[in-house]
Amino acid sequence: MKARINAKILPSRRFLVGDLCDRLESYLEPDQVANVHRAYLFGAQAHEGQLRRSGEPYIHHPLEVARILASMRLDAQTITAAILHDVIEDTETAKEQIANDFGKEVAELVDGVSKISQIEFKTKEEEQAENFRKMLLAMGRDIRVILIKLADRLHNMRTLSALPRPRQREIARETLDIYAPIANRLGMRQWFHELEDRGFAYLYPQRYRVLEEAVRKRHGNRKAVVEKIRRAIVNQLQQEGVVGEVSGREKNVYSIYKKMRQKNVSFDQVYDVYAFRIVVDKVDSCYRVLGIVHNLYNPIPGRFKDYIAIPKANGYQSLHTIVFGPFGVSVEVQIRTEEMHRVAEVGVASHWLYKIGDGSGAPMPQRTLHWLKDLLDIQQKAGNPREFLENLRVDLFSDEVYVFTPNGEIKKLPHDATVIDFAYAVHSDVGDHCISAKVNHELVPPRTKLRNGDHVEVITAEWASPNPVWLDFVVTGKARAHIRSFLKNQKHSEAVRLGERLLIRAAQTQGVDLSKVDEARRQELLAKLKLKTWDELLGEVGLGNRLAAVVSRQLSPPTEEQAQPHSKKGGERPALVIRGTEGVVVTYARCCCPIPGDAILGFLSAGRGIVVHTMDCPNVAEYRKHPEKWVDMRWEEKIEQAFPVNIRVEVRNKRGVLASIAAAIADMEANIDTLSFDERDGEYRAMNFTVEVHDRAHLARIMRRVRLQEDVVRLSRRKG
Repeated sequence: MKARINAKILPSRRFLVGDLCDRLESYLEPDQVANVHRAYLFGAQAHEGQLRRSGEPYIHHPLEVARILASMRLDAQTITAAILHDVIEDTETAKEQIANDFGKEVAELVDGVSKISQIEFKTKEEEQAENFRKMLLAMGRDIRVILIKLADRLHNMRTLSALPRPRQREIARETLDIYAPIANRLGMRQWFHELEDRGFAYLYPQRYRVLEEAVRKRHGNRKAVVEKIRRAIVNQLQQEGVVGEVSGREKNVYSIYKKMRQKNVSFDQVYDVYAFRIVVDKVDSCYRVLGIVHNLYNPIPGRFKDYIAIPKANGYQSLHTIVFGPFGVSVEVQIRTEEMHRVAEVGVASHWLYKIGDGSGAPMPQRTLHWLKDLLDIQQKAGNPREFLENLRVDLFSDEVYVFTPNGEIKKLPHDATVIDFAYAVHSDVGDHCISAKVNHELVPPRTKLRNGDHVEVITAEWASPNPVWLDFVVTGKARAHIRSFLKNQKHSEAVRLGERLLIRAAQTQGVDLSKVDEARRQELLAKLKLKTWDELLGEVGLGNRLAAVVSRQLSPPTEEQAQPHSKKGGERPALVIRGTEGVVVTYARCCCPIPGDAILGFLSAGRGIVVHTMDCPNVAEYRKHPEKWVDMRWEEKIEQAFPVNIRVEVRNKRGVLASIAAAIADMEANIDTLSFDERDGEYRAMNFTVEVHDRAHLARIMRRVRLQEDVVRLSRRKG
């Protein structure tokens, strides 16, 4: 049913909608402007009686959001959706009604914005992350959803003074953490800088006032200097016959604050507060102007960036250089074409500019689409909102490194990105099977950090899989999310297998025959424990969250006779056999580093599965207080896996002693993982080695060989 139009609309509102329509008439068709006006009447009716915190009618807010978007000359559907963006959430209007009155496309846009709404979560961080997940999903369908949401946030920041102080700080923090970086990622620098400055002003009002005043005073003091530099550049361009528009630009207050924090400098030490922008007609002119500027003022070495040849991820293109200006002032100069300038100011929205809305909607820019796909991939792989938000912040706040694939394709990665990050940037399958890489034709390990201009060729193997250690050095959200997702799946499957072995062993100890337990009994136990599947229960047992002995008794409550073990060894529990190649649910304690041949004991640890210790490990004494969590274990007879073990070597402090010991270990076909030193005195020194061995016999051979070295005083295996 169509909404009934209320003729009682305040005169001030008529002025606002009239101003909006005047703006729209400059680039939209008359029938499209009429539809926007009809949407205003619909929204005014829907929001009738609702007031904002400032006391003004609520319709003022969506109308202002529409005006912000109209200043970017966005299409009629976006403007209409902006006016109606709160009607589903804040009124009784249904999505179907909007679709009937204004079309399916507008209804989908309004619904997309509405789904990014506040809901209850355990923590504020989870709420923030989940809201952003919704935003991403909506963006994946139509980028205009996020444009409306950003315009909504921009107007809210302009009117934030009406809210109480705690709420102001909360919204300002969220704006600086999420919305401003998104605007920057989408290349919308006008909105980005305003969101940053307004967020900073409400989060740290005193700091903002002090810096703003300092910028104002510096502007007054250096006005003549700035004008002199501008005139010098203009005159030089005219002499060279280059047509270009030269303008000065002040750094926004928050950018100055960030630089002061990052560089740990005072305001007086931030020299590039002012910058100059030169806009020319074509790309060739950009490089010509660069030469003119460098002839006029000496460039500062290492401070030139070519974003034309290698654009930023958000599509930004420009030449940046910093030069020594007059009076010892360093000046930043940006050189770009008119098209680049348009993209630099409004980013993805630039592609609707100067176009007549035809209802089709323009295609999303390729770089933005690629970034969105990566973020959607991250949010699908993330296990929880906290993990997702962590990955997201890495992606939003990263400086960039540019590296090349073997085919010459450029990949943009965050600062400190490694070979593994690059591999996942190429493709998730490449990352999953990466074993090493060639960087500039030299073989390097996966944890190698990449630098600008590196040529990277990833080496893969079918048998390879993600390693938990990778999480210690990867920096991209995509790599971290894929590794964690793989490890979680691997952990679950291994936990199921281990849980089954533990349950069979516990049943044997209790004399229970699991094969005779019927399905009804299993389902009854699953219902009691509130678990969905049998594998889920086995996984809980394998991870140490449930004791196998307890689950076995619950499956078949033992009689007095059954409670007696049926073992021929007088009631000993059958030992669990391990082969040394188990994954994340059977781990080997770092305190004692068990190796094949050691007498071992397993201890069930909640969430970690079984942690294996040697019987004489100092920590085992504490575990013996909890016999219900012990797991008797023994090694499989033939194990080819290498195991780390710690040995301590005390030597006379002489030249070449380390080399001789390392050579002795290598002669015994053992690899040294780590080495550290303990100073004793000037005559003696202690060296701590972590060596990879196959078993106790291999370790004994190594220790015998090391003892033969002339300067070795004492040698021991370290535990605890």
